[in-house]
Amino acid sequence: MSVLEKIRSRAGLLVGIVGVALLVFILQSALESGNVFFGGSNNVVGEIAGKKIDYQSFDTKVKEATENRKKNMGEAALDQSVIDEVVQQVWTQAINEEVMTKEYEKLGITVSPDELYDLMIEHPHESLVRQLSDPQSGKVAQMFADPQTGQLSPAKIREFTQAMNEEQETQWIQMENYIRQIRIIEKYNNLIKKGLYVTTAEAKNSFNVQNQTANIKYVIKNYKLVADSTVKVTDEDLQKYYNEHQKEFKQEASRTIEYISYDIAASQEDMDAYKADMEKVANDFKAVKSFEEDSTFVVAEADSRTFDVAYRTPGTISPEIDTTMFKAEKGTVVGPYLENGVYKVSKLINTKNSADSAKVRHILVAYEGSGASAEVKRTKVQAKTMADSLLGLLKKGAKFNEYVEKFSDDGGKKMPPNKKEGEDYPGKGGDYGWLNASSGFVEPFKDAGLDGKKGDIVVIESQFGYHIIEVLDSKGAQKKVQIATIDKKIEPSAKTLQTIFVKASEFSGKNNTNELFQKAVVAEKLNKRIAENIKESEKTIAGVENSRSLVRWAYENEVGKVSDPTEYGNKFIVAVLTAANEKGIALFEKVKEDVKTKAIKEKKAEMFAAELTAAMATANTIDALSTKTGLAIEQAKDVNFNTYSIPGSASEPAVIGTVSAMKAASMSKPIIGNEGVFVVYVESVKPVTAPKDYKEQQKTQMGAIQPRVDYEVYDALKENANISEHLVKFGY
Repeated sequence: MSVLEKIRSRAGLLVGIVGVALLVFILQSALESGNVFFGGSNNVVGEIAGKKIDYQSFDTKVKEATENRKKNMGEAALDQSVIDEVVQQVWTQAINEEVMTKEYEKLGITVSPDELYDLMIEHPHESLVRQLSDPQSGKVAQMFADPQTGQLSPAKIREFTQAMNEEQETQWIQMENYIRQIRIIEKYNNLIKKGLYVTTAEAKNSFNVQNQTANIKYVIKNYKLVADSTVKVTDEDLQKYYNEHQKEFKQEASRTIEYISYDIAASQEDMDAYKADMEKVANDFKAVKSFEEDSTFVVAEADSRTFDVAYRTPGTISPEIDTTMFKAEKGTVVGPYLENGVYKVSKLINTKNSADSAKVRHILVAYEGSGASAEVKRTKVQAKTMADSLLGLLKKGAKFNEYVEKFSDDGGKKMPPNKKEGEDYPGKGGDYGWLNASSGFVEPFKDAGLDGKKGDIVVIESQFGYHIIEVLDSKGAQKKVQIATIDKKIEPSAKTLQTIFVKASEFSGKNNTNELFQKAVVAEKLNKRIAENIKESEKTIAGVENSRSLVRWAYENEVGKVSDPTEYGNKFIVAVLTAANEKGIALFEKVKEDVKTKAIKEKKAEMFAAELTAAMATANTIDALSTKTGLAIEQAKDVNFNTYSIPGSASEPAVIGTVSAMKAASMSKPIIGNEGVFVVYVESVKPVTAPKDYKEQQKTQMGAIQPRVDYEVYDALKENANISEHLVKFGY
């Protein structure tokens, strides 16, 4: 139950007033914005290649995809992350339909019925093989596998398709559509790959620049040598730079919000009330005398509604009661005590002694769905009957090792490939060696070993099936305790919730502009947080639980708008929208400071280049240029086209590119770089031995560029389609 729901259920008239106010606010917002809820015109979830994607058709597809997921995974598995994934898949499909499918149709790329039959039956496509295999083990599902090879069997696929029921037929058609789409994409990408070619000249040039190295000397006039404040740029200069470098200021749609939060936490009064209530629970718990009454009482009173009957060893229970319970008598009640925001009362139900460690071996009799093996088809009843029967035979003298090999469903009995015949390994003969309370076995398995005596053979059940366990040996002794705990999570009362909500509402109401918001934050010394560059597709804001609706709010309001207090997890948040950037080229005024920095750097580069050019009129060697300009000579060895940086600078692609094309004993003109303006002298060039031909280089380059087709073409087409999406505005 959310905090606002609690207020609504507990707080009476005040909440009624708040509820009416919220309803009026919602109605007003909906009517003003033309919200889709009221059939308004704002009914577009996005735009792809000029086509508007309307909400109704998109939502229908989302619901269909969600239903398919529900059939495959079950409704319980459809958490928010899965739903978000479904929505994203439907959106991606919409992009494919409007961008990629039209591209395929334009080129006439299709998959014929005969080709599809071949991909689905005769020579199954690798994507189909994956779909019909276990994602964990990678093994083909038994119903489709060849019994000899374990590979996907065309004969078994044909057999399956000829006996499909209606639901299976629908799923198979979906699979066909999926494989058809995959194959079309492959054909399209292959067409582009086959159109790519590296000429001999390109291969030769690439070979030379990658293998040829040069030793260089250079001077650099670093931009830092002149303070930015001394370089004058006019508004005309800034506007000119902005106009000529538009791509540098390309941006995605984003929002920036600033917010304060009011933690939803219990007051001291609430804490005292919980403690008093738990003291009464503790007294009532003491009066309960039987195991059955204990379990009923715990389930009725505990928030967790669980009665844990497991036995615990020292160090495995709460440190608040660990020492006490191992010294106490049966029936002792401890508490209330506070642990991680939860009040607890614990009762010692029982004690027993068990071994510190035990050596056991087992035979596993699994049943269908038990988790041991997908190949097991016996029912749970059949498994229990079989386990009891084997137990009786073992107690009469049957050989345990032989029964392990013959009947156990435990995969651990098989010899690992790195072992040789006669070598020991965990699981051999059902023997996993010594175990203790901290060993990584399931609890029923460990308990059977530690609680038993040497020579005992018992049947126990775990999540994997029925285990026939023999205790081969045991060591030491330790006390175990069985403790029942009643827990009550401390939550704020209706009165506390009202107080917090009203406080947040007062702040929001009084400070309903950005200016007032900022002043109040300073005056009240509040902890303000900032969330910058929030994209419309983002699902979360760091530090804010379930924050998708806050993203939506940011995109539905104007800059300067202050939100009503809204519950996010365990806090109320009041936010103000401080910046809104739309997709495209950033407005000049918004990037003016960045433009100024870059324009100043450009002006320095022009000035430095002119100075160096003038100096080179009389200083025609690097040493002379250094003397005339006062710039130190730097050196770099073995520079080639793949060199990332040179001493005294960061990445300098312009310098590296220039050097790669220069000959020995030559000096460059001024080169405008990232850190400053360079003049380079190439002392020597290490020659490279040319290969007999450049076929291997051509092959290498082709191998480097062709795989990029699989993602770069798609990205390029998406970019060209000018896609915008507004899923967040519709609650996705």
